[in-house]
Amino acid sequence: MISRIDLRGDALPEGGALRDLLPRAEFDVEAALEKVRPICEDVHHRGTAALIEYAQKFDGVTLEQVRVPAEALKTALDELDPAVRAALEESIRRARIVHREQRRTEHTTQVVPGGTVTEKWVPVERVGLYAPGGRSVYPSSVVMNVVPAQEAGVESIALASPPQKEFGGLPHPTILAACALLGVDEVYAAGGAQAVAMFAYGTSGPDGCPPANMVTGPGNIWVAAAKRYFTGKIGIDTEAGPTEIAVLADSTADPVHVAADLISQAEHDPLAAAVLVTDSAELADAVEKELEPQVAATKHVEDRIKPALAGKQSAIVLVDSLEDGLKVVDAYGAEHLEIQTADAAAWAARVRNAGAIFVGPWAPVSLGDYCAGSNHVLPTGGCACHSSGLSVQSFLRGIHIVDYTRDALAEVTHHVVTLAEAEDLPAHGAALKARFGWKVPTQ
Repeated sequence: MISRIDLRGDALPEGGALRDLLPRAEFDVEAALEKVRPICEDVHHRGTAALIEYAQKFDGVTLEQVRVPAEALKTALDELDPAVRAALEESIRRARIVHREQRRTEHTTQVVPGGTVTEKWVPVERVGLYAPGGRSVYPSSVVMNVVPAQEAGVESIALASPPQKEFGGLPHPTILAACALLGVDEVYAAGGAQAVAMFAYGTSGPDGCPPANMVTGPGNIWVAAAKRYFTGKIGIDTEAGPTEIAVLADSTADPVHVAADLISQAEHDPLAAAVLVTDSAELADAVEKELEPQVAATKHVEDRIKPALAGKQSAIVLVDSLEDGLKVVDAYGAEHLEIQTADAAAWAARVRNAGAIFVGPWAPVSLGDYCAGSNHVLPTGGCACHSSGLSVQSFLRGIHIVDYTRDALAEVTHHVVTLAEAEDLPAHGAALKARFGWKVPTQ
């Protein structure tokens, strides 16, 4: 059901050589880019008409308008299962607690008497958020995108989610209900690359969508490719690929827990990655044995879980020691990393590369997906080696404000002129000389 990679016996290679030995899903965004390019440009030129046409082509629905009516949002919330509403409200409450603490404050530094630099944090004006549809419905992704944007102070928030034939061309009602709970009333029935293009270019008309400064949220390869296409025109969070879990475990780990956690990620998608890294062959055997009955007892077995576990992106990786295991998970840079070892907190503290780290047996990834308070929009495909998950900071821009008096400028002018001339940019120095009668002030 799941393959093994045995890295025991020899010294582990370094850097890219080690990464090349580890399992990873194939996710060719560059190839998809050429397919989304004409879609994006069609939305640019035809706007809403193109969105309606693609809804028919890709989603099998006929739309009269793309923007979701306000009454549909209200109805979705009114008809939401009370237990689901309570769970969403608790998820929102916990996410707000965490993300509110991430807010940054303005800070002024006096560099010299009369010379200060202030860094202020300004939210982007408008964001387009994406909540995926397809195999599953993700109201949790609505929470994870909207809450940090709101806590950052973004004034204009719009959300897109694919139209669903089952629901008359509207996004899934639980998505709409989550939007209503969060106070987001600008919602569009649009999916895939065309939704990203709608946010990037904007559309006109009665239900048109003004262009956004930034687009965030997970999606399929077409969404990722569209984000790459628009990088530079708009801000993006990350090009999200198939979801991943890596578990670093030793002989103290419970194989029932480990197997359940691997399966929990595998049920997302046939390309989902489930990786166990362990120095215990006995644990590896026990987990592999435990997978069989747990997989048989759940849903989505043939179309998602079995292909995911059997795919080249999933494996049990055997290592000589937890020290080697730490090197492996740092090279892998998992979206979600569980530490199920003795002294789990100590090992977790040494991890350098992960989207989010889950410490010990009582902090499974599923908790982070919904109600830990953390954000589940995280870097995939090894991008955790250089990128962070979604947060309040994602929606903020740091701006430096430079304020110098005449005397403070005079005191440093000779250094500026010297450096300008060293770079053969004399006009830079002249901009200061002009303020002092074309003479460098005497020091």
